[in-house]
Amino acid sequence: MAGGSDESSGLVLLTGNSHPQLSELVSTRLGIRLGDAIVYNKTNRETNVDVRQSVRGKHVFIIQSASKDVNNNIMELLIMIYACKTSSSKSITVVMPYLPYSKQCRMLRRSAITMKLVADMICRAGASRLVSLDLYKKEIQGFFSIPVDNLRASPFLLQYIRENIPDYKNAVIVAKSPGVMHKASSYADRLRLNIAVIHGEEQKDVEETLKTDGRQSPPPEPTGNKKEEESPEHKASTAGPSATTYELYPMLMAKEKPPLTVVGDVGGRIAIIVDDIIDEAQSFISAADVLKKRGAYKIYVIATHGLLSGDAPALLEDSCIDQVIVTNTVPHDMQKMRCHKIKTVDISVIICEAIRRIYNKESMGFLFKDIALDD
Repeated sequence: MAGGSDESSGLVLLTGNSHPQLSELVSTRLGIRLGDAIVYNKTNRETNVDVRQSVRGKHVFIIQSASKDVNNNIMELLIMIYACKTSSSKSITVVMPYLPYSKQCRMLRRSAITMKLVADMICRAGASRLVSLDLYKKEIQGFFSIPVDNLRASPFLLQYIRENIPDYKNAVIVAKSPGVMHKASSYADRLRLNIAVIHGEEQKDVEETLKTDGRQSPPPEPTGNKKEEESPEHKASTAGPSATTYELYPMLMAKEKPPLTVVGDVGGRIAIIVDDIIDEAQSFISAADVLKKRGAYKIYVIATHGLLSGDAPALLEDSCIDQVIVTNTVPHDMQKMRCHKIKTVDISVIICEAIRRIYNKESMGFLFKDIALDD
């Protein structure tokens, strides 16, 4: 796609500070130079955006992912959207390969559904479309009042497995938890492999008991002097709505998960653990230890979004995991310096094709060819 983001083209490609390497890849593949915009923080940490070219009547595409400074990345995106909106751009498409706060898409006790708040802010700022990759839950698309294209990274990851894992036909696809069985079964069906699942994984969120939570609190008992014994006639005469005994909801027994175990045969096989996001590595390492004890001789971890926060790179480096394969939806150059096991799969091709099709008003159906609901 020849041209540039200038007066001769109706497309303007802008980027924030979250993932400049991905923006450069997209720009190079499209043959369009990045738009002239400066995004920076003032000395008081306020975010300032200066778009130094005309976007009036243009189709603006803003590439912004999420790095460690996720809140600043979101603020940059919102201000860039609003700056383009007030500059009379024709349309504003947000290209956000990794959507932050996507794990906070449901209510846990009295917590907020933060993903809904982020979606509302993006829409109200002026975005007309959102392009993302492997949303944590597909239902997140319903939080937005604008079209959302949820692209898939699985074709690139499956291609990596076929081309870079020797003897992958002797592998088993392992779901790290029952919650990702649909993803694991999709990979297993496409690779014609068997499947296994890790069961008994400890939950990160410790459920507080109903007693301390207060949602089962009985009404206070009336205070005052009571006779030790009351006749049945007196009880019947004083019976009424105010004396009705409150019956609480039946109490549920607390969940007690069994020790970590594997459902399926992995003995003498290559174990490929699949998941959407790898952030803290401890759960993956625990699963790998169990697989190793069950006879798996090589262990790979495959995920779309490699956040790898905190000490995750160091823990993975010292673990029995052979490789960690992630895409470049988020920057992880520093993590790769701390862990040589991390391999990156480039997904800029599908982002470029999505931008090209949206700009040319072509169907997006080709990008979802042979994609099932469970993928």
